[in-house]
Amino acid sequence: MIDQDPLGLARVSIQAKRYAVANSVGPSDIRHFFGSLDRHKAAKGVFITTSSFTSSARETAEYQSKRIVLIDGEQLASLIIRHNVGCRVEEVLEVKKIDENFFE
Repeated sequence: MIDQDPLGLARVSIQAKRYAVANSVGPSDIRHFFGSLDRHKAAKGVFITTSSFTSSARETAEYQSKRIVLIDGEQLASLIIRHNVGCRVEEVLEVKKIDENFFE
């Protein structure tokens, strides 16, 4: 649970599943998560998986009355790299270009 304001009026619920690539999150997982939003008095939710979501799971999330953001393994990796969370620079590649003005 994340309280977005000091009074806890805007609460976000997060669920994360560490699944193998072949084990996709289905619509029943999304429905269970949606049910937990009311139980925890959350206005919205973020469902994260290391695998993927089935098309019916995406459709189920889209049609719920509360906003549920889905982040699959590919998006998660992109966010991790973009925000430097749990990763480090392995190698830096410097590309040089001749400055034509220098030789005039």
